[in-house]
Amino acid sequence: MTTILRLCLIFLFPVTALSDQHCQPSEWGSDDEIGAANRITADSVLKASRLIKQGKTHGLGITIDSSTPAFPPRGLSLAVVQPNQQEGARPFFNTTYNDDILHVWLGIGSQIDGLGHIGIQGVHYNCNRAADFAAITGLTRMGIEKVPPIVARGVVLDVAGHYGVDHLNAGQFFTVADVKAIEERQGTSIQEGDVVLFHTGWTDAKLTSDPDTWVSGEPGQSEEVAHYLAGKKVVAVGADTWGVDVIPAQVEERPFQGHVIYLKENGIYILETMNTGPLVRDKAFEILFVLGQAKVRGAVQMMINPVAIY
Repeated sequence: MTTILRLCLIFLFPVTALSDQHCQPSEWGSDDEIGAANRITADSVLKASRLIKQGKTHGLGITIDSSTPAFPPRGLSLAVVQPNQQEGARPFFNTTYNDDILHVWLGIGSQIDGLGHIGIQGVHYNCNRAADFAAITGLTRMGIEKVPPIVARGVVLDVAGHYGVDHLNAGQFFTVADVKAIEERQGTSIQEGDVVLFHTGWTDAKLTSDPDTWVSGEPGQSEEVAHYLAGKKVVAVGADTWGVDVIPAQVEERPFQGHVIYLKENGIYILETMNTGPLVRDKAFEILFVLGQAKVRGAVQMMINPVAIY
């Protein structure tokens, strides 16, 4: 059995998942659908806006196409057409135009995972059961269209720099002690309402040069780090890797446990394949993070290009 197939089977069918008999309603009420985004307020946005010192901007999304590796079986196909213009027809006098048709899994490239993405035995954030909200035509609760604009203080933690390497290796995880040391070294302590982005160097090192290796595994956070950031009451956590969590997993029978801790247990969003390299090279460790995703009703995830302003 290949590594990717094994990951798929474990990811889809967690062998140790037990019936969730102790689900507690969200701190924002049993009807809440946006989780940690409730922590974004007018005051927090105004405070974060004061982080702009140089007027520089950087898009955190990567460019994707049909060859971009992704968690299987995800993929992308693009077709550009000139509708109603066969045989030289001109539907608008002399004007010609191109349109595009995109067939794509929304969880490819740089993306946000919504709160309806990961559960345990069908139980998701705020005690929502998949049988009640996950229709084949789209989620009826916690769809990506419900997520408000995420405008917050962003903290970029240079994990690779902390280890003194260009990139961490697949299967290598960093700890709470590492995170605290980076916070202190950079002078960027994590605060309530933050968006936290880890830079491991993995995408810079492997996405172009060795895409098969890039998508077959990854460095990432330990389970304890996910609990630590949840305790800090952050809004979102991301990394320059395709899944944020370490693969192969820290505990084999609990793959993607950070997803469970963030999404299901705390309503914290996950940001995958964030292009953090340029920010680290510019030593932009504290930024204004701005994201307004496409609002496709009922979608679980969405391809994104957040903007870092500093």
